[in-house]
Amino acid sequence: MSELCPPIAAPLCDVTTERLILSRFDRDVLDELAVVFENREVWQFPYGKGMSRDETARFLDAQIQHWEDFGFGCWMARTRNDEFLIGYLGLSIPTFLPEILPAVEVGWRLAPTAWGNGYATEGATAALDAAFGSLGLDSVCSLPQSDNPRSERVAERLGMRLIRRVTVPPDERRGEVVVSHFEIKRDQWIARRASEDRREPRR
Repeated sequence: MSELCPPIAAPLCDVTTERLILSRFDRDVLDELAVVFENREVWQFPYGKGMSRDETARFLDAQIQHWEDFGFGCWMARTRNDEFLIGYLGLSIPTFLPEILPAVEVGWRLAPTAWGNGYATEGATAALDAAFGSLGLDSVCSLPQSDNPRSERVAERLGMRLIRRVTVPPDERRGEVVVSHFEIKRDQWIARRASEDRREPRR
């Protein structure tokens, strides 16, 4: 495990933010998740097409296994006002880029109907709070595709710094892609959050 992931201080818990319910994956969500994943826009990067139900089931199994193996993973994301499943976000191990391992990545993948509402930033902020809090990590990366400006802007809004652009070789499911390697350190995140707290208006 240490070759893939830095040691963590404690397992990741479920979280509720101002607008989102973020919880560990379970197999009961397959029907809802398949509806989200069949959208081509959801998997435009990197596959250029939606997922079939069988592909979604395999994805779900992999997410559940990730949690069992490492004590953390991506959360299912639901909106608090209606508990509607809008996708997933959270923490994972970027095994597709072995040169940077051991490492933890923060990422997000939401239904198009949820875009433009700041949900990715809100959920990723909760993930980074946990990563540098209860998990005790020293750094977290984000690896959006370089031709996906929406996700690059989320990384920038999180205060992450662009390190470099990396070409990832093709695999059996997709062609060659170029990703933007962003990173933020624990002290940088803590300072950023403290600054945000100071800017909060008095009620």
